[in-house]
Amino acid sequence: MPQRVDPSSYQSPEGERPAISTPIDLVPPTHDPYAAFRFGDFSLFTVGNVLSITGRLMLAVAVEWEMYARTHSATALGLVGLVIAVPVVTLSLPAGHLADRFSRKRIILVSQIFSLLTSLALALVSWKHLAIPAIAPLRESNRGLAAIAGIFEWHHPIFHFDDASIPLIYLLLFLGAVARTFSWAARSSFFPTLISRDAFANAVTWNNSVFQIGSVVGPAFSGLLVAYIGFPFVYLLDALCALCFFLLILPIRRSKQRRDQSQASTWKSLMAGLRFVFRRKVILATITLDLFAVLLGGATALMPIFADQILHCGPVGLGWMRAAPAVGAFAMALVVAHLPPMKQTGKTLLWCVSGFGIATILFGLSKVFWLSLGLLFLIGAFDSVSVIIRGSIVQLVTPDEMRGRVSSVNNIFIGTSNEFGALESGLTAALFGPVISVVAGGIGTILVVLGVALRWPETRNIGALDKNLR
Repeated sequence: MPQRVDPSSYQSPEGERPAISTPIDLVPPTHDPYAAFRFGDFSLFTVGNVLSITGRLMLAVAVEWEMYARTHSATALGLVGLVIAVPVVTLSLPAGHLADRFSRKRIILVSQIFSLLTSLALALVSWKHLAIPAIAPLRESNRGLAAIAGIFEWHHPIFHFDDASIPLIYLLLFLGAVARTFSWAARSSFFPTLISRDAFANAVTWNNSVFQIGSVVGPAFSGLLVAYIGFPFVYLLDALCALCFFLLILPIRRSKQRRDQSQASTWKSLMAGLRFVFRRKVILATITLDLFAVLLGGATALMPIFADQILHCGPVGLGWMRAAPAVGAFAMALVVAHLPPMKQTGKTLLWCVSGFGIATILFGLSKVFWLSLGLLFLIGAFDSVSVIIRGSIVQLVTPDEMRGRVSSVNNIFIGTSNEFGALESGLTAALFGPVISVVAGGIGTILVVLGVALRWPETRNIGALDKNLR
């Protein structure tokens, strides 16, 4: 950022004061939509982040389609969310504690190595799934999975759990989620140290934008690759993306991280992050809103069923369906980045989450592929605003030495809402059908907006997201 100059202290070469003495501080600053990219380390991080996200979402689409193709079970899709959510719930706070005590850069590098290895293992399991011997632990695991599916799908028992690779895929997804939990706590508290405070909101906007870029490219390519090449190739590409992220993080210089130097016990340190969130109503309200909106309104886990049974568009169509919300989110993020900062952030947040719920209801009722894509575009656009606002508030209100722990609390709320939302959607779809599951979730989202507006009325009064936000 350019340094501000006090004209009263400036001396001309001849020792005379300048004739113009208007303070530069009075000149209104121009809005720079690319302020965050003026920092080279942030640019390196962002390129690596978009590659990592692209690979992860390519893997997510491939895993969903592979599990559904081999089981024909909505419960199996819900359980994918569960095995990913368990590490998020159990390890996010320890991961945040480590991110505040140790080098966040090093944590990211180590986690990328583990992500690479799990993706390579997934590729091998998928490629050789017919040759995997049905040893006793795998047989018993499949019987247990079939029993769980039988509880929820007794009225429509077309599922089957007879492939020995299915339990192994769940295990590898669990291990990959462990690595991502530690990576996410470090990543979300690492990138703010690469920029100035004035560029926080812009950096959060672009950080969300690169997530949406990966969410567009990843699912779209994944659908095509699954249809014409196969699942193992997608998993190999995810491993390559993890390697690229590792190589891009390496040259980043030591960041301006303020490590937690307190002598408090680990447990007290973890609880400090929770207390901070629950004492800051502005953080708690926005996280709660996002948590339940995604938990109830997320239809992502059921997209393979919609693609197969309702819209009849196959894996290529599934890829476009998974990409459509990201296209909408990326378009909205670009609009937000180029517009001046929001002035009535709270009201904007509430209206956008309401729009998210309405679009979700209409998607559940749609039986036309192109209409469904348009509604998914709107779902992503509305959700993007919520992500930008919540991310900006969390980063601006939280001191740097607590960012790892607070980001972990945020990750527990938001990460588990995605995965438990997948579990909830899968189980309710197994019981009542996919349409009722999605429509009821959209209605629930609107009710949550009303509840938050009544429980925390100060949410409606949140103003501009600037450096003075507290």
